[in-house]
Amino acid sequence: MNYLNYHGEMLFEGKIPLLVFENSEAAFKDMADRMVDAIIENNQAGKKTLFIVPVGPVGQYKYFVERVNAERISLKDVTFISMDEYLDADQNLIPESHPLSFRRIMKEKCYNLLSEDLIMPETQRLHPTPDNGKYLEEVIREHGGVDVCFGGIGINGHIAFNEPLEAREKLTEEEFTQLSFRIQKISRETKVINALNEFDGAYYLMPDYCVTIGIKQILESKKVFLYCFRPWHRSVVRRAIFGEVTSAFPVTFLQKHPDAKIAITKDIQK
Repeated sequence: MNYLNYHGEMLFEGKIPLLVFENSEAAFKDMADRMVDAIIENNQAGKKTLFIVPVGPVGQYKYFVERVNAERISLKDVTFISMDEYLDADQNLIPESHPLSFRRIMKEKCYNLLSEDLIMPETQRLHPTPDNGKYLEEVIREHGGVDVCFGGIGINGHIAFNEPLEAREKLTEEEFTQLSFRIQKISRETKVINALNEFDGAYYLMPDYCVTIGIKQILESKKVFLYCFRPWHRSVVRRAIFGEVTSAFPVTFLQKHPDAKIAITKDIQK
């Protein structure tokens, strides 16, 4: 693995390259800089930009907005596809007034803070819904693939809400990697860990369903950068880079990706 510290020095080799940062703010700034730098490069080349972007983490957006506004970077040819969104018990999108609404959070943390003359049109600020998967697949196809997928890793190895297979789900590993946009039941593990972050541990308040971008779209992205900064990420990252490739821990499929990296904070190394 190409294991890099926060000075960019190579430390050792293995299955997935790691980037190590002093703290979470340094990691968030790195993500923002990678987003902005890729957009600038494509703008200068006359190319459009397509990113898959997360709502967890969100610390990168303040740095992203700051650079875009300060450097007057046009986002007119940029499209963001958010990774996922929670659904209610009837498998409809939760309202934007809900405290967990990713659509609202993206507006508050990113879109509403960008200069009006720089922001991309609303038609290029995309979110998965229970019925727009085919449309989003077509957006990606017309662009020629996702330029970069940014995100994090869940407690059970999920990326976006691509949860590990349950015993009743009879899919081969290959079939799992072809899963596209879909409604997904959220695992108990994910509900509990997300509740610790959002509802002081009240996991019973967490939604049971979500709509998510597919593991297929993530694995087919030209580049993938995942950022991990919570104490429990120690075990997650260890399994991601040293464990066997399996749908029981979906992030392990990135071991086969030609250009995927995991960024961690220095304390996660311990």
